[in-house]
Order: sequence, then structure tokens, then C-alpha cells
Amino acid sequence: MMADNANPNIDEATALPKKKKGVKRRAFLIGGLAVVGGGVFALQYGDYAAGRDALAMTKNGKSGSFTGWLKIGEDDRITVYSPHIDMGTGNGTALAQMVADELDADWDSISVEHAPADNAFANAWLAKGFVKDIAGVSLPGSIASLMSRNMVNQITGGSSAVRFTGQIGMRTLGAAAREALVTEAAERLKVPAGELTTAKGVVTHAKSGRSLRYGELAIAASQRSLSSEPKLKAPKDFVLIGKPVPRFDIPAKVDGSAIYGIDVQLPDMRVAAVMAAPVRGGKLESVDPAPAMAVKGVEKVVQMDNAVAVVAKGYWPALKGLQALSPKFSDGGHAAVSSAAIAAEQDRLVKEAALSVDASGGKLVEAGYRAPYLHHMMMEPFAMTAHRKGDSLEVWGGMQDPLATRKALADAAGLDFDNVTLNTTLLGGGFGRKLPGAGTDVVPQVVKLAMESPWPVKLIWPREEEVKQGTYRPASTIGFKAALGADGKVSAWSAAFAQAAGGESGMKLIYDIPSVEVEHVEHSTNIITAAWRSVEASQHGFFQEAFMDELAHAAGADPLEFRKSHLAAGSRAARVLDAAAKASGWGTPLPAGRGRGIAVVESFGTVCAHVIEASVKEDGSPKVHKVWAAVDCGQVVNSSNAEAQVSGGIVMGLSAAIGEEITIDKGAVVQSSFPDYPIMQMADAPEIFVEFLQSEAPIGGLGEPGLPPAAPALANALFAATGKRIRNMPFRTQALA
Repeated sequence: MMADNANPNIDEATALPKKKKGVKRRAFLIGGLAVVGGGVFALQYGDYAAGRDALAMTKNGKSGSFTGWLKIGEDDRITVYSPHIDMGTGNGTALAQMVADELDADWDSISVEHAPADNAFANAWLAKGFVKDIAGVSLPGSIASLMSRNMVNQITGGSSAVRFTGQIGMRTLGAAAREALVTEAAERLKVPAGELTTAKGVVTHAKSGRSLRYGELAIAASQRSLSSEPKLKAPKDFVLIGKPVPRFDIPAKVDGSAIYGIDVQLPDMRVAAVMAAPVRGGKLESVDPAPAMAVKGVEKVVQMDNAVAVVAKGYWPALKGLQALSPKFSDGGHAAVSSAAIAAEQDRLVKEAALSVDASGGKLVEAGYRAPYLHHMMMEPFAMTAHRKGDSLEVWGGMQDPLATRKALADAAGLDFDNVTLNTTLLGGGFGRKLPGAGTDVVPQVVKLAMESPWPVKLIWPREEEVKQGTYRPASTIGFKAALGADGKVSAWSAAFAQAAGGESGMKLIYDIPSVEVEHVEHSTNIITAAWRSVEASQHGFFQEAFMDELAHAAGADPLEFRKSHLAAGSRAARVLDAAAKASGWGTPLPAGRGRGIAVVESFGTVCAHVIEASVKEDGSPKVHKVWAAVDCGQVVNSSNAEAQVSGGIVMGLSAAIGEEITIDKGAVVQSSFPDYPIMQMADAPEIFVEFLQSEAPIGGLGEPGLPPAAPALANALFAATGKRIRNMPFRTQALA
């Protein structure tokens, strides 16, 4: 029988990772869809019911609602409902641009709101996009809608807002609504629809000089059936897409009126702070509440299965009361887990993978790399407010999947889904951390506090709790073997890596290499891992591109030309490499002590190449002077925001590469806040130059692809400057001076 705190991925008899039983995702998805496909009527009715509910939530007597996602008022005001949370990426503005351009709307009339956290607004466009991306299957709309409702899906992540929700959903919605408005206008004006034009929210009949505003047409037009395949604009006809339209969210964030989860204020509200077992899997054994109760303003100490919380009339008394406690926690049997033990075990697993490469007639090159656990370090820690009213629960907060969060709240409270209301606020950073699921204990915690309180309770995780109770990017160790043929090109590539579940294939290798073998050995501990900005590409981009640079050096070749020799001429990767190299002055002399490094990574449908110019400071730490990025993401939607996203990814990638690391001792996280988990400061940020290449490729993501090339480009630049290879992150721990 498995102990309560046992890891289900570990074989108790051998203490080694269990062998995984593979399930082919394509077969699973297609098989599931075949079963679903039997109930066509049920699918259609479910889709109809969801649309009906969405309409009921968004329309009123003075507006027309198109499928619930788009509302046009008699006053010509247009509201777009976004299924994505605003966490600083500007996705709301980009989605509105895509709707408005196809709709031929007046941009000054557009606004964006978060869609309600309701199944009627489950994101079917996201389901269609991900299934096509992963399995190559094109889902009918009704099946995608069913999947999204069953998965309670309103995820913001995976660089998916623009490339899936926008391209598949919002552009189609805007174009279909415009067609309905034109059809309605043609009937009223008694003219052929082909004689009508649209611009800035007005339908015009040039021959007669007559026109109708969208607001005059919207209610009647919204009653018409919308085309599922309306004609979309060609890029040459775009008016808003591709332009640096100012973001909707910026003014309120600048003047302080924006409301985040931590800003919520309610009458008679209490505030709580929490401390959980420092070792994941540990339990609360005992705590004396008296020291906390002695603090002025403290009203209650709440004991949980693995945590203790203090409820007070404000945050500071709650925190002071929490700090006064001396709770005793168990370690869950994980006291032997440490960073050193994890590294040693991953080394053993990689070594046992027994990589083999045929290097006969050529040259064998071997190298190993390591990446640590990384924390998301979002600026806003978890902050949620909940108020129980009889058999209902109302909650305020920002999470990356409001719909799934609402379900998790209902499950934790033991209430029916319909008895829980989630009011979505802005989100002060997430990067994958604020998805409900394993390790997101704020949800059951705030529910317990609310269910035991007559007042609204806001739970704020102290920064120390937020760092120590994270769900981290997996720690990874990889071993490479590759063969260089007589022609100086890679003839065989073999890799084995050990890390937690997920990333079974690591990351797609973009190079044309005859023989490629990649093996993932699962290695799990009590440390919970989850998505981190750019997911697998963050560590595997570093691994692959740093090793590719080593191969270029072993072949005696220029790193740029060596990469291009393994790419098709004119390919997306070759083009961004050339563009970044040209912009940086690749091959021209540099000041003494400086070096240039190059890297290219494809992720989330976008190909991004960086050239970095770097040196080593007197204290031995890296100094990044300049970064040139060349990006092929297909059509750019908002040019200024696209540049901001790539730049932000570069800074986050450099910060992680240089200084970030979560370490483990006696089963617990050592770090607690910014002093011992340093992130890049403005004074250390480099000059960044971003170029977007014109491309006919499908729209790719931008929230994440700018990050992966940063670490390998920096490592390669430091090698060029010092002759020393960096194979382990963070770089500050390596001897460079």
C-alpha cells in the first residue's frame, strides 16, 4: 500500500523512477473524437446551449451580441470579450485589433473585457489550435466546444492567445459579423450587398450616398446566422493588424487605477497570511496559536492539513502574527532530498541510458549540461479574496485559467459549480505559476478560510511563502554524443536527459541530421514542477544550441556557417540567423575581452535567433552589452507590443541564465526572496534590438519564443570571449574570470 506522502512516479521497492507506459497522443485524441462523433445531435445541442448562455450573459436590449464574444451597442460602442487573462502581455489589445480589422470597426469605439468564468465562454478556439498543433487533427467547431467545456478551458499560456484564439476565432468572428451587418444593411437599403462598403463602423452605399451605422444594424444583424468560413482580409488590406496600436491596459496601470487580486477591497474584509510545511509532502503536526493571538488585530489562527494561517484586520497584523508562531511540520519522509542528491541521481540515470553514436570515419564529440529548478518570481504573489454567503461562494482574483479555477474552488468548497462566482482581476505576472492544479494551494486555502468566516477574507501569500512553495521549472541533466563526418557536418546526434514528467521528446531539433535519437528518463522528487515561460524550450534550447556551438568549434567552423550548413537554404531558421548576424556585425572586430555568440530556437510556431555581445566583469560574472534578435512569427499583429514581448523574454532568459537557481536542502527550498533569488536589474539590462522578418508562415506565438535563445547565445558569447565553455546554469556559479 502506498503511503500518503509517497510519490506515485517512484517505485518504492527500488526507489527509482517507474517506467512509463506510453500512450500515443494522436491515437488517444482521434479515438476519443471518434467516440464523441457518435452523438452528433448531442454535440450540436451542447454547442447551441453554450452559445445561448453566452448571449444571455452579454447582450441587453440596446445591443446586438454576436455569439456572446462580440457586442455592438446602439451607441456604436463595441465590446470584445476575451477568454484570456491580462497578465501584462497586451493580448487583449491584439485580439481586439484582429476583430476590429476584419469587422472594419472604428478603433475608438472598441473596448475589451475579460469573458465570464463560465462554461459558455470555454475557449473552443484554443482547443482547435492545440489539437491541430499537437496531433495534426482539424476539429469541427462543436467538438472543440465540447472539449473546451469538459476541460473547463480558459487558459492563458503556451503563447496561444494571438496564434489560436485570435487567428482561428477573433478574425473569423469579426469577418462573419461584418458580413451579417452588410446583409442587414443591403435589405434595409434595398441594394445588392456587393455594392456596399464598410469602414470605421459604417456601411456605405456610394451610388446613393446613403449609409448606416453598425449601431443601427447590430440588434437585427446579430439575429442572423453567422458564416463559419467568412472571407478574411489579405494582409495588404489590413488597417489595424501590424500597427503599433497603444495598449488598452497601460493607462490604468500607470495611474494606479488597475485592480489586481492584491488590490481587492470589500466591506468588513479580513486579511490572512499563511505558512505551509517547508518540505512538500509534509504535514502540520502542532502549533500554539497563543503568540499570534497576542498580536493586536489578529482574530483567528486556522490550522490546515499542511499549513497554518492567521486571520486579522489587516495584512501587517496577519503577517506579524504568522511570524510569531512556531509550527511543527513533518518532512513527509523527504529529508534526504537535496540539490546534490538530485544532480547525482540524474547523472546516474543519464549515464545508464548508454548513448551510442557511430563515429567511425569521423570524430566523436561528447558533452553534458545541467539546468536547475527555476521559480517564476512574478511580481504579484498569490492574492485571492473569498466570501461565503450561505450555500454560495464569491471569489475575486487573477489566475491564468479562470474557468478551471472556478471549478477548483467549487470542488474545494464542496459546492455546485453554479454556486461559485469568480470575479476575474488583472494578474501581476504568472509565467505558468498561476494555473490551478498541483501546488496551487492558494485555492483550497482561501476556500477553507472563507467557509469558516462570516466576513470576506483576502489571503495573501508572503513573498517567502510564494518562493518556497513554488511549482518550478524542472531541474534537468542531459548528455550528448554526436559524430562529425569527414565533410565536417553532424552525421549522428544522440541525447539522453533526466527530468520530471513532461518533455518526453525534449524539444524538436531544427537541424537536418541523418540520425537523431533522444531519450527521456523520468526523475521525480517531492518538488512539484510545472510550466515555466517557454516550457521545455527554456532548458533544451540552451542544451541544444550550446552543444551545437561545441560541434562547430570541434569542426573548426564558424558557428553561424556551421548552423546554416545543417539548414535548408532560405528556411525560416536560416533567414533569422542571417538577419541577426547581419544586424550585429557578425565577424567584425570587437573590443578586447568581448565575444559574440549566436543561437536559434523554434518554439510555439515562431523561429527566433539571437546574437549576444558579452564580456566578463572583474568579479567574474557575465556582462551582457547588446542583444540582436531576429524573429519570424508570421504576421505581426501589434508591432510595438511584439517588440516588447521579445525584449521581455530576452531579459527573463538572461536573468535565469546568469543568476537564478532554486536549490534544495533536506527536502525544502533554500531560497526565500529577491536577496537570495536575484533577478536581473535594470542597470544590468543590455541594449536590445529586435527585427521582425516578413513571412507567410502561420502566426506564431510571441510571449515565450524570445526567451530560449538567450541562454545559449550568452554561453556561446562567453566562450568566444574567454575560451571557457559553460555547461551548467546559472552562469554566475561558473569560473569565468
